[in-house]
Amino acid sequence: MGLFERYLSVWVGLAIVFGVVLGHFFPDLFSVIAALEYAKVNLLIALLIWVMIYPMMVQIDFSAVKNVGKSPKGLVLTLVINWLIKPFTMALLGWLFFKVFFASLVDAQTASEYIAGMILLGVAPCTAMVFVWSQLTKGDPNYTLVQVSVNDLIMVVAFAPICAFLLGVSDIQVPWETLLISVVLYVVLPLIAGVITRQVLNRRSQHGVDTFVSRLKPWSILGLLATVVLLFGLQANTILAQPQNIVLIAIPLLIQTYGIFFIAYFAAKKLNIAQNVAGPACMIATSNFFELAVAVAISLFGLHSGAALATVVGVLVEVPVMLSLVAFVNRDKAKYQQAISTESGC
Repeated sequence: MGLFERYLSVWVGLAIVFGVVLGHFFPDLFSVIAALEYAKVNLLIALLIWVMIYPMMVQIDFSAVKNVGKSPKGLVLTLVINWLIKPFTMALLGWLFFKVFFASLVDAQTASEYIAGMILLGVAPCTAMVFVWSQLTKGDPNYTLVQVSVNDLIMVVAFAPICAFLLGVSDIQVPWETLLISVVLYVVLPLIAGVITRQVLNRRSQHGVDTFVSRLKPWSILGLLATVVLLFGLQANTILAQPQNIVLIAIPLLIQTYGIFFIAYFAAKKLNIAQNVAGPACMIATSNFFELAVAVAISLFGLHSGAALATVVGVLVEVPVMLSLVAFVNRDKAKYQQAISTESGC
């Protein structure tokens, strides 16, 4: 591992502090950055995510994608966790903490909005950042692409009904622009760019792809750190103005995130899913499509609502937590391989 990867948690911690400091002392700069958006998708963050995703897209070999169907367990795992378990455990934890444990700390209306924001996060599986987590855990890029694509297709038809059921709201308006633009920006376009790049590199040299990806890796990590700085800079005033509420929301979100991951990871071992498929599958099940969740929270409850704040806290919690899970997956590789059977298949 290189210097950046070995001490990634340290760099992320520094990026979080740096982002909050910058956001506090230079709010006008981040107001300009926040305005650079279309359909609730921030264009600068989208560019940085592109920097992170592109190296993995170059590694995707379409001739191998067809083999995913021969080992469907990893795909089934992430679909079951994402659509049959995660939304409902998120709703349960939200109710348990804000209607029971924290009932005396938060008024009833605000508590309901916090729960709503958590539910919106739980019903929106990740589209973009999961490619980064997969790359950091050396996941199978072909399988990751299929997992993300299938989840996106299901999200188109399942997001609104599940939200309506759990929120008790019948007129959920899905921001289709945000959903479709995000999928195009974070999956379709980088995938096309990756395929074209791969073809060019393969024509030039047998090891062209590996050499190119290794050269891009530091830029991918820098893109991640810059994204962290931006996310925390954009929310610096919220973090500093409402630290207690941020902590209250973060507690059930942390329990949900780690809980879902280890449920999926345990199930992956029992199903004998290969580690390079299990890691990304668990990451997809754990992380969230925060652009979609934030957009729906704002449209349903308002920009300054508790629901919008909860989705923002979800964004802030996700990156450090997911990096800790990346570190766990990488450390656990040898033990994982010993735990699963020698039979092939995932």
